[in-house]
Amino acid sequence: MHSIFSGSLRVEPITVTIANLPPALAGCRIVQMSDFHYDGLRLRESLLNEAIAACNRAQPDLIALTGDYVTDDPSPIEPLVDRLRRLKSRCGLYAVLGNHDLRHYDSKDKITRTLEAAGITVLWNQIAYPFGADLPIVGLPDFRSRSFDPHTLDRLADTTPRLVLSHNPDSAAVLAEKRVDLQLSGHTHGGQVVIPGLKPLPAWIPTIARCVPKPMRQQIPYLRKSCRTIVQHWEWSQGLHQVGNNQLYVNRGLGTYLPGRLFCPPEVTVITLLPGRSS
Repeated sequence: MHSIFSGSLRVEPITVTIANLPPALAGCRIVQMSDFHYDGLRLRESLLNEAIAACNRAQPDLIALTGDYVTDDPSPIEPLVDRLRRLKSRCGLYAVLGNHDLRHYDSKDKITRTLEAAGITVLWNQIAYPFGADLPIVGLPDFRSRSFDPHTLDRLADTTPRLVLSHNPDSAAVLAEKRVDLQLSGHTHGGQVVIPGLKPLPAWIPTIARCVPKPMRQQIPYLRKSCRTIVQHWEWSQGLHQVGNNQLYVNRGLGTYLPGRLFCPPEVTVITLLPGRSS
């Protein structure tokens, strides 16, 4: 995807407060990358290299990868992972899979094996402890997957702060019943086309579709039914949100679909954790 369609990379630094965060983890840095869609079309090589360099410059304590490494065919995962091997993090790299990583019958296994062979831990309804017992990381399958299990969080004591990796931000509505100090998601590409002051373009699709004759809708990518059901909560399409008592951050991703990006640049997120008021 040429730069005219995807735009320039933006590094987004944010600070998030976590109740009961251990003092030793104050100032901890997490870098999030998402939605690569590495298929020879939707992510240019120079942008990927720039994102990897930006990630390493942040000197992260942990790197979180939140899904959609490929688009359809899982085979590009191997050259993508060859590039991701350059990523450096004090406490490791942790990943979850997105909906595009599950499209072929062998996608899940192939992508998981390839990531883990490069030292990237893939979490599938699992809990990891890269920071120790006081700040676990919960990784969930894609929200639309039959395997998505929010009860994974029930294995943790309510008093324990936790981070959650979940590709689709719609899952935050279900997880609002649980304690989630910070959920990291992607999936939306930020809406890709965002006019300042207005909702992202995909949020207008149902209204636009009603004005277009049915036979024509299948010829216009954004008006196809499958595109209208990508995500329900477009109000969470990018950035930091409060969902009940929980916090959700949605990364705009690196890969780009046509018609491209407008006021919605590809993103690497650098998150600094600070202690919040005890819960």
